[in-house]
Formats: sequence, structure tokens, C-alpha cells
Amino acid sequence: MEFITQPWPWYVGGPLIALILFLMFYFGKEFGVSTTLETFCSVAGAGKLSEYFKVDIQQNSWRFVFVLGILLGGLISSAFLMSSQGIDLHPDTVKELADLGFANAGGSYLPEEIFSMENLFSLKGFLILIGAGILIGFGSRYAGGCTSGHAISGLSNLQLPSLVAVIGFFIGGLVMIWFLFPFIFLSTK
Repeated sequence: MEFITQPWPWYVGGPLIALILFLMFYFGKEFGVSTTLETFCSVAGAGKLSEYFKVDIQQNSWRFVFVLGILLGGLISSAFLMSSQGIDLHPDTVKELADLGFANAGGSYLPEEIFSMENLFSLKGFLILIGAGILIGFGSRYAGGCTSGHAISGLSNLQLPSLVAVIGFFIGGLVMIWFLFPFIFLSTK
């Protein structure tokens, strides 16, 4: 059991990801989660409101199993396979996060300063989560897929739009962490 609870080295994880991608390509499927949103919206009836959401549900039904597997895998992992709730962060990162108001940086995967019920129902917490959700949802659909779809599946298919998207994701992440993140959290400390 200890083998499965420890981080796996790249030479184990990488080939496993490649095997999954090979199997998905072999069966004519594309890796990515954000595209599943179209199928969920189609099931909910959004196709009656917009042509964009008119999706063949039968052909995309495998996506429901895919997302269910992700959710169950995350639940099993967090409930049974995590060696601790803390994460290993570099001491400089812990200090920088503490300076931004994250008192227990590295103590958990979901910092209470963002994800606690108290902060969730505050105006700032609500705006952060709604704003982030809208930006991620809109951005992933505008880019034609999410980070995992482009970076794992698109790049392995040598798709130029995926390379452009991944470069954009990387630049956006840098802008967020170096400029917007400190602005958001230092401005209300």
C-alpha cells in the first residue's frame, strides 16, 4: 500500500499517461474534461436555446463515465490514499503565502482563506470563486479545450493550436501569480 500512496517517479507516471492516451486515440476518443460540459448542457436541454449545445449524447455518453471515474478516483484518493493532509512547499513559498495572509500555507490542499464556509459566503470569497469559475469556463471553451486537453492530448497529437493554447495558459498563470494574486489578497488584508 505504501507504493501507491507515495508520489510516483516520472518514468512510471509518464508511460502510464502515454498508455491512457494511446488507448483513447485507438478508440477514437480525445482526452479532456471541459468538452464534457457541452454534453452535460445538452442533457440539461441547452440545445433548445443554442446550436452550440446540440451534441449527440449517445456518441458522447462515454464522457459521463470518464468524469465519474475522475470524481470517484479523487474521492478514493483523498479518503484512503493520502499520507497526510499537508503538502510539501518550499520554505520561501510558505513565507510569501504567509505574507499574503495564508496563515497555514502548505497545511492543506484547500487553504481556508479561500475555501472555508466563512470565506465562501463573504463577498470577496464569493466573487473570487464565481469570477474564477467564469474565467476558467469561458477560457477553456474559447480556447477549444482545457489545460489538460491541450497540454496532454493536443500536444501529443502535434496540434499547433494546442501549442498556442498551452503557451497562453502558461503566460496567464504567470500573470495571475505574479500580479493579480498578490493584488487580490494584499488589497483586503
